[in-house]
Amino acid sequence: MTIALSTANPAEFTCDALVVAVVPNGRGKIELASPRLPGSISRRVLEALQAVGATGSCGQVTRIPAPTGIRAEVLVAVGLGDATKQADREARRRAVGDAVRSLTGLRTAALALPIDTDEQLRDFAVAAGLAAYSFTQFRAKSKAAQQMPLRTITILLGEDPKAAQRAIIREANVTTEAVHLSRDLVNTPPSALTPARLAQQAKSAVSNLPVTVKTWDVPALRRDGCGGILAVGQGSVNPPRLVRLDYRPSGAKAHLAIVGKGITFDTGGISIKPAANMDEMKADMAGAAAVIAATQAIATLGWKVRVTGWVPTAENMPSGTAQRPSDVITVFDGTTVEVLNTDAEGRLILADALGMAVQQKPTVIIDAATLTGAQRIALGSRIAGVMSNDPRAREFVCQAADRGGEAVWPMPLPEDLRASLDSATADLANIGDRLGGMLSAGVFLNAFIPSNQPWVHMDIAGPAFNDKGPYGYTPKGGTGAAVRTFIEVARALAAG
Repeated sequence: MTIALSTANPAEFTCDALVVAVVPNGRGKIELASPRLPGSISRRVLEALQAVGATGSCGQVTRIPAPTGIRAEVLVAVGLGDATKQADREARRRAVGDAVRSLTGLRTAALALPIDTDEQLRDFAVAAGLAAYSFTQFRAKSKAAQQMPLRTITILLGEDPKAAQRAIIREANVTTEAVHLSRDLVNTPPSALTPARLAQQAKSAVSNLPVTVKTWDVPALRRDGCGGILAVGQGSVNPPRLVRLDYRPSGAKAHLAIVGKGITFDTGGISIKPAANMDEMKADMAGAAAVIAATQAIATLGWKVRVTGWVPTAENMPSGTAQRPSDVITVFDGTTVEVLNTDAEGRLILADALGMAVQQKPTVIIDAATLTGAQRIALGSRIAGVMSNDPRAREFVCQAADRGGEAVWPMPLPEDLRASLDSATADLANIGDRLGGMLSAGVFLNAFIPSNQPWVHMDIAGPAFNDKGPYGYTPKGGTGAAVRTFIEVARALAAG
């Protein structure tokens, strides 16, 4: 899928579908918010849209045959809501996404939308690109019957694009590709994405970029004392891995470390999960997918910020070799952990990776993990919880997420929950108080971060996988959660 720019007149642009914007006019009718459509054509468009009930409400999509005078085959009107009220950026992004998804089965579309600022251009371009997604890799006989998303989306401007606008479209294409990569990895069945294969995917994603890759296999993990990754992976015939992706452009003054939980399938281990919905546990590597995809995007864009991506990955299975409840393991920094519940495994592999990331003393460490079901109970399926040992770092990441269009909410790390992680036999237990489980998981991770090292934890358990119907630019299945946040953080650090 490609996003492009053109200065062609909307009525004269040849494509399968022309997307225009409509808004309520306050008198029970609608008006076009798309510039440069000739008056006679605009009147025909409005008459046809009003005849089929278009209201201009934000997100309403109305599809009609293109009226005479328009070269496109069909015309789609997307409502952007009342123009006199303060615009909700995310609502309008989702509206554009709804319009693009409605065009599945067509090849090309042009967007004639009201774009007055670079921010609006970025918002609409990224939303359109993210909406043009499908995952058909594992279809065989049914693949031919699947309607494919748009292949080319052209945004129509009223004047020749400036250099900044061309840069925005390039960034939109790169961001879209990265989010699609993350979604593909999450949607891939665990039979095709073992830890070793995820490590290979990480390497392949940056193979043509100035990124160095180091992979730890089981002997290397043992040598370096990565007891958390080894313990979680010891029950599977598919051995664990750890991958480090290092992008080090000359002139970089800031260093971003991003860490992603990479459990390629999570049965819960000996503390086995209920069978219902266990199929969704292929998404337990969504944090790792976000790290891989974001590193690819940032290196492609060539921003002057060092990025180190850490991907600890294992398959959590029950077997005669699996770790047991009450086992004690030693993680990278020498901390001993009593494993009271083998289904609290993500924090164990993150303990190793965070311990390694800390050694480099980066400007900030951010981890993304589908860590707790408690996150979904607290914040639902669309909002990530953000915790940190540094309020300024937490706010910095929350602002980046907002710019990127990802919903997050700042959460605390209550000191009183630390006592619930005390163990009778080791330095730390891997589970704490059942109440506030998202927070106690964050408190556990915080134990591996020095107080002077800014660190932010994103629990993306809900937002990483959409188990319901598609909406806006978000498909069913893998969503690409945290990719845009990582990219926006890197942009801000590169800008100083």
